[in-house]
Amino acid sequence: MKSHRHGLVLGKFYPPHAGHHHLVTTAADRCERLTVLVCAASVESIPLADRVAWMREVHNSPGVRVVGAVDDVPMDLDDPAIWDAHMEIFRAAVPEPVDAVFTSEAYGTELGRRFGAESVCVDAERSLFPVSGTAVRQDPIAHWDFLRAPVRAALARRVVVLGAESTGTTTLARALADHYRERGGIWARTRYVPEYGRAFSEAKLARLRERRPGAHWSEVSFTSDDFPLIARRQQEQEEQAARAGSPVVFCDTDAFATTIWHERYLGGTHEEVARIAAAGRQHLWFLTDHEGVPFEDDGLRDGEELRPWMTDRFDAELRRTGRRTVRLTGPHPRRLATAVAAVDALLDEGWNFADPLPDRTGTTTASPLTERG
Repeated sequence: MKSHRHGLVLGKFYPPHAGHHHLVTTAADRCERLTVLVCAASVESIPLADRVAWMREVHNSPGVRVVGAVDDVPMDLDDPAIWDAHMEIFRAAVPEPVDAVFTSEAYGTELGRRFGAESVCVDAERSLFPVSGTAVRQDPIAHWDFLRAPVRAALARRVVVLGAESTGTTTLARALADHYRERGGIWARTRYVPEYGRAFSEAKLARLRERRPGAHWSEVSFTSDDFPLIARRQQEQEEQAARAGSPVVFCDTDAFATTIWHERYLGGTHEEVARIAAAGRQHLWFLTDHEGVPFEDDGLRDGEELRPWMTDRFDAELRRTGRRTVRLTGPHPRRLATAVAAVDALLDEGWNFADPLPDRTGTTTASPLTERG
């Protein structure tokens, strides 16, 4: 039997982590209804809508409602006027009566009093999940195991390998994933995303051969409608890998590359494919040069003479769209070493989260918007 009718959990969730989820799950187990209030300041770099969406995905059980509010009130909860200002925002977002407020902080008693609700403290010592939002922002990699799938997907660094036919893109993407897996720990979960366009092409050729055994790849035809499907599926596979993997995911091509493949087969651009590519969340592109790489016909290739044109088109569009790109030349070991150095540099840059509003609260009182950091 539930001990409370309507409970409340509030915080910044900047970003959400295992401690937050434990707090919400505990509250949900004890309440007939639970409201989770996500409060974000305008200066912060993770949008409120994203945090609300992440919390809704994780806590989607019946009786749990997640809402959001912008709270740009300065942080000083030793000041009753500041408390009043925060409470005005909280009450506007959660106007219903609340009979229990769940927190892991010392401020819970005052928050409960102001809501006219019981204050319930959950794991104040952080013994179950020794993590805070501040710690995650400072070093996401060190706290990766405390993050759930939607946050991992948002934070994972996505690295794309693309290039003309038979230039070693698949070999390099797989080698990069293997290199980072060998580092162990969270890196052992590093994912490689295969080229969906190849699987799509293999299926086309197989269907053709069902009708005409012995049909050659050159007899396969594409339509413009094929390319949005390829781009969307490539992006879906990338998203799945980012949600389950390590802080970096390696992709053998992406939706952006599909725009060039459309040019190669049908000429011109495809607006829908371009829109899909624009919505991508990739961070670094490696362009594999064709020079010095023998062309190997694996049964799905017929464009050796087009490789210089494709390399130039990739290069031109990567530059035009401002994508962070490293062009890889020379033998495979040199390409791999160059790529690893570039990925390490990307990871070393960190995530550069914007600082939350400064908290002027004294050392004896914590703010409800600095819960678990």
